[in-house]
Amino acid sequence: MKKLILLAIALIGFTTVSTAQDIKFGVKGGVNFSTLSGNSSLDARTGYHIGVVGQVSLVDKFAIQPEILYSAQGADNLDIDYVNIPILLKYKFLKFLSFDAGPQFGILVNDEYSDIVETKSFDVSAALGAGVEFGKFFGQLRYNIGITDVIEDVDSKNGTFQVSVGYYIF
Repeated sequence: MKKLILLAIALIGFTTVSTAQDIKFGVKGGVNFSTLSGNSSLDARTGYHIGVVGQVSLVDKFAIQPEILYSAQGADNLDIDYVNIPILLKYKFLKFLSFDAGPQFGILVNDEYSDIVETKSFDVSAALGAGVEFGKFFGQLRYNIGITDVIEDVDSKNGTFQVSVGYYIF
């Protein structure tokens, strides 16, 4: 019985070590095309995002991809910037292609129009995207669909299309 328990502990240890080797960490940045739903009079805002990204392999072709990004969003003449934390489930196929989806949590860090409108300090979105990886370099396309309203008492959900490039440091 003791040998069986020791064997199980050893197998778990080897599995943990081999999984830990499938961790990547890198940087990414790109362009945002953002707007707010519910108000057709606002034009889209072109902004940017920049931050860090991780990737932890799970089983087979799946990974978790957490990120921390500074993201310039909102709409034309309504600049609303966030620190976004997407936590995505990634499905990899064809060795270099992937799809990802998951929640994104945003913390308001800049609002140039706080004296005109009352913006909420927290935003929740659903993120859907696709990506490619070539060695340490990667590119991603993503759409973030707002779930919560951005402005108090107004139908105003974020909608942001992102084009990103990045590099895995390790």
